[in-house]
Amino acid sequence: MKRPLLLLGLLLAGSAQAANLTVFAAASLTDAFTELGRAFDARTGHRTTFQFAGSQVLRTQLEQGARADVYASANSAQFEPLVRAGLLNPGTLFVSNRLAIIAPQSSRAVTTLADLARPGVKLVIADRAVPAGDYTRRMLTAVEKAGTYGKDFSARVLKNVVSEEPNVRQVALKVGLGEADAAVVYQTDVTPALKAKVRLIALPTRFNQTASYPLGVVKGSANPQAAQAFVAFVLSAEGQTILRRWGFRPAPRPTP
Repeated sequence: MKRPLLLLGLLLAGSAQAANLTVFAAASLTDAFTELGRAFDARTGHRTTFQFAGSQVLRTQLEQGARADVYASANSAQFEPLVRAGLLNPGTLFVSNRLAIIAPQSSRAVTTLADLARPGVKLVIADRAVPAGDYTRRMLTAVEKAGTYGKDFSARVLKNVVSEEPNVRQVALKVGLGEADAAVVYQTDVTPALKAKVRLIALPTRFNQTASYPLGVVKGSANPQAAQAFVAFVLSAEGQTILRRWGFRPAPRPTP
């Protein structure tokens, strides 16, 4: 996905009249985009409303005619079909993320990556259609290919799954409430509020997965200039600082 050049002047120029902006965004962006939206509105006078959910849910809603101005997904697999269908303008990769394995502070059922395959462990992950669920399965496949914990590691881990959630925040919530022995989430889901309740389980870098997030303006937006200004703000130094503060990483460099 190519990163288009955006005029930063759109950021502060605004429009003659304040716009009501609707942004559909992946659930993992909840905290960062909420803060970012407040800063954007303060600078521009626009009023931004967010709808956070699994990227696949938001994609379906847009396909079924839901109205929005901007869509931010946790992967390209839920984004590009909307572009091809003519519902979304070509997007920009604006941030990236990595996986994390968490366990309740009150439990020692899981202390290592290998423990995920131990019989009786209760594991929660995101549904396969959710970007986090797809990245989780890719991670398990990478571990299995390495042969470190046996060739059937992925199957043994998936046998321990007791719940597959519709978005990654629901996955984190289950562990925070002590309803599972472990879960696979994004690093950014380990928010200050959650840190006191969970432990991080080491996940070797060679097995981890990089989640690349695209965003773009929805075609037919009632406020295209304000929508483009929001995208520009996300890409600006201020927007990127907010995203980094919530644990996000820079977007991958575009391929030549």
